[in-house]
Amino acid sequence: MSAGRTATAADPRPDPRPEQRAPRRDAYAVAAAVLLVVAAVLVGRPIQDRLRVNWPPLLATWDPHVGPGTPAAVALAAAVVAYGPVLAARLRWPALLAAVWATATAWILSLALVDGWERGVAGRLTTRNEYLRSVGRFDDIPAALADFTRHILLHSPDNWPAHVAGHPPASTLTFVFLDRAGLGGGGWAAGWCVVTGATAGVAVLVAVRALAGESLARRAAPFLVLAPAAVWQGVSADAYFAAVAAWAVACLALAVTGGPTRRSLAYAALSGLLFGLTCYLSYGLTLFALIGAAVVVLGRRGARERPVPRAVLFLAGLAVVPAAFTVAGFDWWEAYRLLVTRYYEGAGGVRPYGYWVWANLACTALITGPATAAALSRGGTALRHPATGADRRLALLVAAALAALLVADLSGMSKAETERIWIPFALWLLPCCAFLTRPRAWLAAQAVLALLLNHVLLTGW
Repeated sequence: MSAGRTATAADPRPDPRPEQRAPRRDAYAVAAAVLLVVAAVLVGRPIQDRLRVNWPPLLATWDPHVGPGTPAAVALAAAVVAYGPVLAARLRWPALLAAVWATATAWILSLALVDGWERGVAGRLTTRNEYLRSVGRFDDIPAALADFTRHILLHSPDNWPAHVAGHPPASTLTFVFLDRAGLGGGGWAAGWCVVTGATAGVAVLVAVRALAGESLARRAAPFLVLAPAAVWQGVSADAYFAAVAAWAVACLALAVTGGPTRRSLAYAALSGLLFGLTCYLSYGLTLFALIGAAVVVLGRRGARERPVPRAVLFLAGLAVVPAAFTVAGFDWWEAYRLLVTRYYEGAGGVRPYGYWVWANLACTALITGPATAAALSRGGTALRHPATGADRRLALLVAAALAALLVADLSGMSKAETERIWIPFALWLLPCCAFLTRPRAWLAAQAVLALLLNHVLLTGW
């Protein structure tokens, strides 16, 4: 029996339609997210020294300010709220993808410039914990890779800065290659992260269209542009990581839904290559295997015809990056083991798991915004009582991303700073905003939250 469509013999009155109950559930979901954030602030403030953050649950300081990016950020937000849903529905698909990338780039950069060029952009990746501090130690790349694990632990000689030690070396090598191409320094590094990071939303839309249809992808597009996560995408290397992981998923979606064509075979190989690179950019992004598995399940109809060639090419692509680093002398598993030791030698051994295991989710509520809180509630309804098969497929894709995020949370290897670290997962929660009615109101709520956070807090990333 379908709820909201039929009535029992004992009670001839039909149940209220889910659409009529949805606004109340939206309000409950948003209220729950707000309460979670408020609880994280109230519980965290008295113990912030133990938490190792200045404005729990965020790594930030209270600093109300405006900057050169303020007028552009406000204007962009107003434009997306006013015209985003209409343009998303009317633009040709390639033009829509280009518009999403360009607008997301402008939104991320304008928010970063609220803090000024040096403090908000050029200086972000040059601090003592960041990658650029170690570029000079990679003059001999094979030797640096072979010797990489000897410098992970805190007590090791010339130990790596926190972010270099905390990631496989492909992350640092990205900035080494930029430097060798004549694009050295914080400005170019920041530009790389912003421009590549803004493509992540495009990749998510490509995957959603392939798996759940163009209509839902178009409705989700403005929300992927105006996400509060943009506050931390500019400027953070995690935005770049998010883009690589997102394109790995998008290529996999195109491969499994494209039938036995040469193009789908190429997408399979490229997806494997990008998944391999993802694992050598960030250890935690191995959890994207859960999202990849969901894509394979959702695209199984298209993958039934000659699946073996695509699987072989995917695995061949997947092996390229790990094989290259292994031959160069870098041991991924040993490095991760040493990283866990270093993590608990430092802040990871001090920050209490009992607080962060739920306060991390408050950070996620902030970077995904109130619209996503409401939309996740609607996604749950779509799983139980889908109006269409496309709705259910989208809800399953989002559920896989949520599962990956929860596994990362329970692991205890991400205590604090998840407003930055979990951007790759958070972006895959945003497509469920396609389920929302009154998109302009929800977009306005997203924009207000992002602008408020960026103007009253000086974020750590």
